[in-house]
Amino acid sequence: MRLANKTALITGGNSGIGLTTAKLFVAEGAKVAITGRDKARLDTAVAELGPNAIGIVADATDIAATENAVAKAVEKFGKLDIVFANAGISAHTPVGGTALDVFESVLKTNITAVFFTVQAAVAHLNDGASIILNGSVISVLGNPGYAAYAASKAGVRAMARVMASELSPRNIRVNVVSPGATATPIWDRVAPTPEAFNAFEKRLSQTIPLGRFAKPEEVAKTVLFLASDDASNIQGAEIFVDGGVTSAPAGAPAYRS
Repeated sequence: MRLANKTALITGGNSGIGLTTAKLFVAEGAKVAITGRDKARLDTAVAELGPNAIGIVADATDIAATENAVAKAVEKFGKLDIVFANAGISAHTPVGGTALDVFESVLKTNITAVFFTVQAAVAHLNDGASIILNGSVISVLGNPGYAAYAASKAGVRAMARVMASELSPRNIRVNVVSPGATATPIWDRVAPTPEAFNAFEKRLSQTIPLGRFAKPEEVAKTVLFLASDDASNIQGAEIFVDGGVTSAPAGAPAYRS
């Protein structure tokens, strides 16, 4: 077990990549605290995770709630070895058609809340701990309509490097995992039915060199790697889990003769 005797905090851990990662962490021996805004969904997630997990209601943008969540996790399981700052949101923010509150809500959740999650946790981290921030391929792709989201995720990358510099004296590692299109509930607004999702996935997969969406487990395994001692000399890095979208876009099915 790669995380035996380790403790972890995962924000936004009640669904999608966060919950999948929590399940993998528990299976690898960790004790895990997950946070989320919806108590019912948290309770369901904890029931799936078993006795080595707790759920704490906390909105990531509420700094006091985040500090409280960290305190409860430490009270239950002891000092932290892993923080996965996973919680985030997206929104359509085109130039010429975006309200200030929508733009700022994305930045508040994806940048400000991530910083203060780490700040709340840092005094409770064991030396040699691992912090993983959730980025995105959108930070480099220039997708129309996603200025706020792209800026926030590019900011995550830059912020991770600063944090890595500051925390290196304690041997605390700070890295970023940046997923591409992944089969999670995040697409429910775009494709609300299984049929709609299948059509959407088929169309978007034409732009992915490996020709498919990622599975949540594939992203979670990358987070596990960064959280574990297997990544003991990886610091300030960003790993894209995107089927080649950012590194080899010309290899996508849409461009094949």
